[in-house]
Amino acid sequence: MKRSLVERLQDGTVIAGEGYLFELERRGYLQAGSFVPEVALDNPEALKQTYRDFMLAGSDVVLAFTYNAHREKMRIIGKEELLEPLNRQAIRLAKEVAKEHPTEEALVAGNISNTNIFDPEDQASKDKVRTMFAEMIGWCKEEGVDYINGETFYYHEEAIIALEEITKQDLPAVITIGLMGENILRDGYTVEESCRILSEHGALVVGMNCFRGPDTMQPYLEKIRDNVDGYVAGLPVPYRTTEEHPTFFNLPDGGCSCHGGLETSFPTALDPLYHNRYELAEWAKQAKSIGVNYIGLCCGASPAMLRAVAEAVGIETVNSTYSPDMEKHFLFGKDKTLKNHNLNYRTKA
Repeated sequence: MKRSLVERLQDGTVIAGEGYLFELERRGYLQAGSFVPEVALDNPEALKQTYRDFMLAGSDVVLAFTYNAHREKMRIIGKEELLEPLNRQAIRLAKEVAKEHPTEEALVAGNISNTNIFDPEDQASKDKVRTMFAEMIGWCKEEGVDYINGETFYYHEEAIIALEEITKQDLPAVITIGLMGENILRDGYTVEESCRILSEHGALVVGMNCFRGPDTMQPYLEKIRDNVDGYVAGLPVPYRTTEEHPTFFNLPDGGCSCHGGLETSFPTALDPLYHNRYELAEWAKQAKSIGVNYIGLCCGASPAMLRAVAEAVGIETVNSTYSPDMEKHFLFGKDKTLKNHNLNYRTKA
């Protein structure tokens, strides 16, 4: 049987693979800048393979790739007529892949996110945001998703609107906040205050995603855990953010000034600033130890990174069979049949 999200949370840690946006740009199927997920229509097999790779690396959920697939983004690129087909296609592809899981069918989550038009001083913008969320959630409901993931909100009130529209459709809600460099939401709420209110208003899971790496997200996850009675989510980006540069938006690369004409390393020159998989695994252990229940990675993550996170919290994934094993490596292995003249050369290689 396919367990629901709440059943999986009751049974232990839920792993959530995100980061499709950067991964598909890296694979060559999405344009950096506008970051609109046209791949669902233009290259559906590429999207399915990305879904598949993250699922087999341990994700309990296939998140329909509709991040930025809202009316405002489609307006900017002049393709509003593709809004509904894109949303429905992304969900249908996710459902196809979810059924492929060899042991238990994966969950399928609908996805809504920050709109970038929300303005706390403009009621018309709030009404437009609500309409945008309502139509996307309506399609999710009709397509039969298991829950809605509302993510990367940097205004508390926008997150509340998202939760209200999800609740109207009687679907479970995971709501996560993107905390920018001022360390407070843009309408004045602390992240722990926002998450407490969202949880009290019915969100099944609350927490943080994106913008921040493990080092600058973890202190806020601890505050959220101390202030929220329900389930808590943590999905950092896999970059070495610092107290001085807490988000990846302005994260400098001290080794190179080559940014392809951009002012910052974000979004296409972040490569040298990755955490390795073992650092991410150590963060996952720390997150679990403080009671984070819904653990994953966001923009920049690879399936191998997610697999390391899942294994770190005690989950054997479908693709754990491919996890690193250096036993038979010609330079660094310990197999008795390996050649000594190679093993003895390892320090000079």
